[in-house]
Amino acid sequence: MSLPAIAPASLPPRPPPAGTVAPVAAAPRAPSVSPVVPPIAPAIPSVAPLTPPPPPASAVSPPPPPGSAGKGTGLDANQLADLASRCAKLDQLDYFEVLLLERTAAPADIKKAFYRESRTYHPDRFFHITDKLLKEQVHELYKRVTEAYYVLRDDTKRKKYLADISSPERAQKLRFTEASEAETKAAAKKEQEEQIGTHPKGRQFYQQAQKDIEANNWSAAERNLKMALTYEPSNARYKESLLEAQKRLQEESKGKGDSFKIR
Repeated sequence: MSLPAIAPASLPPRPPPAGTVAPVAAAPRAPSVSPVVPPIAPAIPSVAPLTPPPPPASAVSPPPPPGSAGKGTGLDANQLADLASRCAKLDQLDYFEVLLLERTAAPADIKKAFYRESRTYHPDRFFHITDKLLKEQVHELYKRVTEAYYVLRDDTKRKKYLADISSPERAQKLRFTEASEAETKAAAKKEQEEQIGTHPKGRQFYQQAQKDIEANNWSAAERNLKMALTYEPSNARYKESLLEAQKRLQEESKGKGDSFKIR
């Protein structure tokens, strides 16, 4: 009887001797890949931009209608023309002409004219307007309107201004300046002094005489007025009051004399 063949047992690999380094297996080499180059787009020739043809004559916008320059201002064509005209000759107008008034205008008319013009040309109505010239015209006219009212509403200033613009120096007196203000104050002070007096003692006797006149005490009034004139001999007001007191004294004396006549 034959025995089956026995395959030799596989033996484990023998370890390397001490002190030796086992060889490192080389990493597998990656297969080479050719780079992909994108296709180059063909060059596009430059083309000059096309200019649109001009519109036909019938398509041209018509000119703006008259008065459209003041659109949004609330001014009509006549007001715009008036504004331009007045601003062009503003330096030649007096305050009455600025307010469109006669020189004999009453205070109520002056006030009414100021409110009318200031409402029409107040700069707040034109703040959104882009027309620079129109804005400047409105500003100048409104400033002159306000200036005119400041002068003409005051009786003393209006009187002084009327005298100035009625004189040969009208062209130099159209504007009420600081010098005009000083002259007006000086004139008012002088007028007040003429009425009351410049000397303290003279004013004191004059004021006492006025109280005597109110009480119909004409003899005391005469005495105090004479004392006032010793301090201010040229005061016209004192002289006028003294003459009035003396006249009343004569009338009283005449009346008393008549009462003693035998009837």
